[in-house]
Amino acid sequence: MKQSTEQYWVYAISSLHRKYIYVGLTDDLERRFKQHNTGQNPTTKPYLPFKIIHTEKFETRIEAREREKKLKSGSGKEFLKGLL
Repeated sequence: MKQSTEQYWVYAISSLHRKYIYVGLTDDLERRFKQHNTGQNPTTKPYLPFKIIHTEKFETRIEAREREKKLKSGSGKEFLKGLL
C-alpha cells in the first residue's frame, strides 16, 4: 500500500494597505501566496500586497476544508483579527 505524502494548508493573508483578510486552502503554500501577491487571483488582486498571518497544515483535504470553513466564520474572523 502506497503512503500518501500529500499535505494541505489552510492559510490567512492580510492586506498590508487595506482592512482585508483572505482565508484559503492549498496544497502548495509558497505557490499560492505568490499568486496572491502577483495579482493572479481576481478576488484578492485589489488588496495587494499581502502578508501571511496564519497557517495550519493538514493531512487530508477534508480536514483542511473543515478548518477553512471555521476560519471564514464570524468567530474565525475574530480570531484572525486578533493576530494582527
